[in-house]
Amino acid sequence: MSCKEEFIEIFKENVTRPGADAMLDYLTNKCDFFTAPASARYHGAHEGGLCEHSLNVYYCLKEYLARERVQELYGLHYSDETIALVSLLHDVCKIGCYTPGVRNVKGSDGKWTQVPTYNFNDPMPYGHGEKSVYVVNGFLRLTREEAFAIRYHMGFSGNEDSRQVGNAFQMYPLAFCLSVADMEATYFLEKEE
Repeated sequence: MSCKEEFIEIFKENVTRPGADAMLDYLTNKCDFFTAPASARYHGAHEGGLCEHSLNVYYCLKEYLARERVQELYGLHYSDETIALVSLLHDVCKIGCYTPGVRNVKGSDGKWTQVPTYNFNDPMPYGHGEKSVYVVNGFLRLTREEAFAIRYHMGFSGNEDSRQVGNAFQMYPLAFCLSVADMEATYFLEKEE
């Protein structure tokens, strides 16, 4: 099964609220979500990397939330729909931002060669997490906790005031959980060799 097929299957199984069909239609037919990279030069910097990263975050989040400690000690329980929504759609802000290009790299022999890369140009510079919330809410209604989770999924590695991140994590624990899943996917599953 391809990443696209897997994504669509998980989405359809779990996301049933009004607007889900419109959201999926947008992702499959009206944008580059399934062919876009996840970044210009780092994790998932290849065709289809954004979909692959979204799936990795989904599985990391599911596994984190299934931990006995998380459920029993922290009392965190979220629906399958919420888990799928926040993880699969946390980076829709990257849709339409990457174009293929080349860059010069000096080889071990001292000669310069051109290697493929992606150029980043955001046609709607609305921020990272907040842009994803904006795009998703254009199709379906997120709960407040889902919106905060997507908004703050970059955690302390983003550009936000660290006090705001900490406040968001305390008020909406799903934001912390999604941030952990995103970092696990990025730095362990998708790390550059």
